[in-house]
Amino acid sequence: MAGTKAPGAKKPTPGQRAKAEADARKVVARNKKARHDYHIDATYEAGLSLTGTEVKALRMGRASLVEGWIEIDRHHEAWLHNVHIPEYSQGSWTNHGPRRKRKLLLHREEIEKLAVKSREKGHTIVPLELYFIRGRAKVEIALARGKQEWDKRRTLREKQDEREAQRAMSLRKHL
Repeated sequence: MAGTKAPGAKKPTPGQRAKAEADARKVVARNKKARHDYHIDATYEAGLSLTGTEVKALRMGRASLVEGWIEIDRHHEAWLHNVHIPEYSQGSWTNHGPRRKRKLLLHREEIEKLAVKSREKGHTIVPLELYFIRGRAKVEIALARGKQEWDKRRTLREKQDEREAQRAMSLRKHL
């Protein structure tokens, strides 16, 4: 009876499959270095105000968040700085600057909360992930505290220990 379905289980319609694909998160870029260099206190999802050629370049899957950071200016607007989105290859004179600052779309309460927290000593706001969800470009940002060098070494050691434990358990399972 391996080929039987559970009672009441139906095959998804093409519309349901299309909705599931649209709701899926299509990751363009991750900032692995941020998770290594900072303790993440809180994360937020923000929209991005982009030009047409930037969206096309992102859909090709090219971007870098490594040196990016977020600033909240005196007008209570959040800006994404130093994120590299390369020029679109088929773009003309309307192409964008690869490292221009881009406006983040957040609720006013979130911006004010981030502004207050980022003024505290040792706190900063960094981008973690750039992705598309339901056709819209989003960036996951984090309120973060800088790690000391010994914190980074301890984190690496814990990851290595966890990896070795998983490896030992999988070997034991196969015996």
